[in-house]
Amino acid sequence: MENTGLSLVTVVLFLPLVGFSILLFIPDAQSRNIKYTALGTSLVTFALSLVMWANFDAANPALQMVQRWEWLPQYGIGYYVGIDGLNMIMVVLTTFIMSIGILSSFNAHVIQERGREKLYYLFMLLLQWAMIGVFVVQDLIIFYIFWEVTLVPMYFLVGIWGGEKRVYAAVKFFLYTMAGSILMLLALLYVGTQAGTFAVPEIIAGIQAGTISFPLDGLFSTQSILFLGFFIAFAIKVPIWPLHSWLPDAHVQAPTAGSVILAGVLLKMGSYGMIRFLLPMFPEASVAWAPIIALLAVIGIIYGAWVSFAQTDMKKLVAYSSVSHMGFIVLGIFAMTSIGIQGSIIQMVNHGISTGGLFLIVGMLYERRHTKDLAAFGGIWKAMPLLGAISLVVVLSSMGMPGLNGFIGEFTILLGSMGSTVLGIGFTVVAALGIILAAIYMLNFFQRIFMGELDKEENKNLPKLEWNEIAVLVPIVVLAIWIGLQPAPFMNPSDATVESLVAQVVPDTTTVAQLPEAGQGE
Repeated sequence: MENTGLSLVTVVLFLPLVGFSILLFIPDAQSRNIKYTALGTSLVTFALSLVMWANFDAANPALQMVQRWEWLPQYGIGYYVGIDGLNMIMVVLTTFIMSIGILSSFNAHVIQERGREKLYYLFMLLLQWAMIGVFVVQDLIIFYIFWEVTLVPMYFLVGIWGGEKRVYAAVKFFLYTMAGSILMLLALLYVGTQAGTFAVPEIIAGIQAGTISFPLDGLFSTQSILFLGFFIAFAIKVPIWPLHSWLPDAHVQAPTAGSVILAGVLLKMGSYGMIRFLLPMFPEASVAWAPIIALLAVIGIIYGAWVSFAQTDMKKLVAYSSVSHMGFIVLGIFAMTSIGIQGSIIQMVNHGISTGGLFLIVGMLYERRHTKDLAAFGGIWKAMPLLGAISLVVVLSSMGMPGLNGFIGEFTILLGSMGSTVLGIGFTVVAALGIILAAIYMLNFFQRIFMGELDKEENKNLPKLEWNEIAVLVPIVVLAIWIGLQPAPFMNPSDATVESLVAQVVPDTTTVAQLPEAGQGE
């Protein structure tokens, strides 16, 4: 099948490259033109992603706005893109977070001090292109290319504009991800050669029809080995405990926008891959390995929360909180119920909003004090009341306060895991403890920075928020409240696709997926 017209998905995918190309011709000295060209490109891409959302048929579980061109037909490889309930909201999240990240960079001292401003924004647009590609591409080889391309701009963003140990953190991030990627490459090559095509929908259709089969006669049979090849790559990216050690270093050393994008989008590539590839391509192995993976997820939930509480570095505290929050997402995926997977999808969005907001707040404080030590603050609400009020909403959002977005995601994940026939109730009980621990470390974080006496002289005359800082924080707060009060518009698009997916993977648990029947599953 070939499509001669341009799909809106293709336009959204390649628009960042258009902005990238324009930036190449802007002289390095024209800082304002460089910034606003990058911002304009990201905002137009975001606007078109909203148009794509508006034209998306939520009742249709199949791929929509498909574009397919043959590239290497003799090997079954081609340009194949489309959106469905699994990736549509992820594309919108990517374009939103990138717009936030670029705008937040406008007055970053580290970019001004180290120069190469045009190169910075070139890498940002290249990263946006690659991340969108990961979510929309439906061909395993092209997916792998986009997956690897995301490493390059992030490596340089951390390595050039990061903190004192930026080179160490950049190399560690690159090597960890590359190691997992090699395993995934071997697995996808085997899958594609056995299937005779690398088109993911065709492979999944063949598996469902029984024309493509990967034997499963034990935890280390052919299907399990292929499953693990993909899973390890995705687990490193998430990251799942104990493959998480690259994350705190990358977050602490990355510039503020790099941390926002890393938490907001790059980590979600791993959890998205689990839903898109692992469950439908290796259904039996997914069921067999689910309890083990869920165990790693709940360990990560508790471990991340416990270690967060012990941190004295603001950025490292937020970084370890990501390990905990992403554990919830993985738990929801491997509960293999519709509501659990939908909870994971909306929690991907929620985590991007809340944790991205926390990194923005930490970055704004660092710009003013040039320290990330919690002990250096206290009483900041009195010096910066607007930032204090916004930070309170973001903190409550991150800890899962009812009425805000974090609660919706965690509640649906726990509900989905509670009704799972694949997992036991013990996973849900332990995971729920993570919510309590989140309240402890997040309230401690807020209290030590914003509450108490304003008794440090250097904190008494902190500069007020700049216009661009307000502009990036307000949408974060609006979305946190909007999703918390009215989550349906953000969850409905995935309904049909997730129901179809769960019916394919675990047919006997389809009734468990329904909210009113969650306690009645067989």
